[in-house]
Amino acid sequence: MIQRSQLRSAVLNGLRLRPVVALMGPRQCGKTTLAREIAKLEGATYFDLEDPTDQVKLANPKLVLEPLRGLVILDEIQKNPKLTELLRVLADRVPLPCRFLVLGSASPDVVRQASDSLAGRVHFVDMSGFSLEEVGESVEAQKKLWCRGGFPASFLSQSDAESWKWREDFVRTFLERDMPQLGVRIASETLRRFWTMIAHYHGQVWNGSEVGASLGVSHHTSRHYLDLLSGTFVLRILPPWFENLGKRVVKSPKVYVRDSGLLHLLLNLPDAPSLFAHPKLGASWEGFCIEQILAITGERNAYFWSTQSRSELDLLVMARGKRWGFEFKCADAPTMTKSLHSVMADLCPERVWIVHPGNDTYPIHEKAEVVPLASALAHAKALMSQ
Repeated sequence: MIQRSQLRSAVLNGLRLRPVVALMGPRQCGKTTLAREIAKLEGATYFDLEDPTDQVKLANPKLVLEPLRGLVILDEIQKNPKLTELLRVLADRVPLPCRFLVLGSASPDVVRQASDSLAGRVHFVDMSGFSLEEVGESVEAQKKLWCRGGFPASFLSQSDAESWKWREDFVRTFLERDMPQLGVRIASETLRRFWTMIAHYHGQVWNGSEVGASLGVSHHTSRHYLDLLSGTFVLRILPPWFENLGKRVVKSPKVYVRDSGLLHLLLNLPDAPSLFAHPKLGASWEGFCIEQILAITGERNAYFWSTQSRSELDLLVMARGKRWGFEFKCADAPTMTKSLHSVMADLCPERVWIVHPGNDTYPIHEKAEVVPLASALAHAKALMSQ
């Protein structure tokens, strides 16, 4: 088993700070496994809201939860989002007899209600699939993680074929079972077409009218689909950074399929040779790296930068009161570009790292350096630790 010690520490530290910790992430990313490990460590009471037996137990939740002591874990909280209102009451007791760890796979209702009902009482921990640090930073591990994606069952499969089959089953189950259970009344075929279309737009600026026209729906409807899949953690909406610089800047977000393995499934790229021969290779590398970095920095102060004159920066992170840039190039030896010169002049970042799949490190500007992904992650961690 691959240990996820940093996530476990983040949850335990959160429980020391707040009466409620919300562990949020997509289905099958390992939330339940991590929660059960914590339950063993802490001697917790565990409720799975997908288990019919636990659903019956929680028919009168106040009666059941109020007497409990220690740690209480509520898995798949989105099945009963009204529980967040009760948690506010239970979290305000003095002295506090227990703390709560809630797990969720869908953010819109759960996060909004938790933020409103539990303001000042809840600490959020975001979780996704395996990170490069967790699986090992060798070239082989990086390539495997990039091609298969970070979902534990996909990454740990015995073969590429088994990994591919698991991802096919995941997408089908997600669309045909999970989304309807969340109250989504959209045909699974429609959402599958939309998701596949986004895979072809992966790493590009969102154009709702163009996507909607291809699907035969309005741009409002296509944006609704985008928000649904973003809210269930399978798509990323990366906002633009813009300010008054006298330039025409892009003000629409970029869209990404968050897990690289799912991206490759939707693009029908079953193995590494297929990926490396595909025109989306560079975009795939960009999205993969962005997810690895945001797992460290968080997404709250992360943006991209782009102007109509094609001055672009793939990822801009605000930390320590300064601007830090990441550019992603799927090339053996990236060089300084005209676009990057413009970024340096326009944004004045403290440092820019150009991240490539190889192992070489070398400077290309007084404030820009080519680095492998593992080094970029180390720099990101250093930014957040100071």
